[in-house]
Amino acid sequence: MSAARKYSPEGIAASVLFILLFITVLIQIFGRTPLFAGPVWTEELARWLWVWMGFLAIGEAERTDSQLKMGFLADALPKAARRWLFIVIDLVYFGIMAHLVLIGWRTILRTAHNEAVTLPVPDAVLYASAFVAALLILYRIARRLMARFAPGADIHDSKAESAL
Repeated sequence: MSAARKYSPEGIAASVLFILLFITVLIQIFGRTPLFAGPVWTEELARWLWVWMGFLAIGEAERTDSQLKMGFLADALPKAARRWLFIVIDLVYFGIMAHLVLIGWRTILRTAHNEAVTLPVPDAVLYASAFVAALLILYRIARRLMARFAPGADIHDSKAESAL
């Protein structure tokens, strides 16, 4: 399997959103001083950037296998049992994320005509963050499941999984 890619689209996007969030918060801070009057939309934009950044970062954490886990029980199992345990966990995880994609899509449709308070976009743009993150996570789980079914795959090698 190839070496893990250092940067991913979701990681890059989350980093860019962090920079934009930082700039937006600076505008808010300086807007509260006598230097200039800060625009009212910065508070809402900061919140939206934070949400999008957080959801995209979840996708990046899934890609790099950085989420918290307790593996001491799985480590005690024989290799074949451990392989099937991780397959079952990923299948359940895939089902949950597929359901969250559906919920996210329905939320986007439901909020497509709600105008944001200070930004000239519908609320659906904010709620699309969970939908996009869930799609990215589904993609990563599907890739990991394909790798788990590959002949000779070491199912417990997290470095090989994060290369996906």
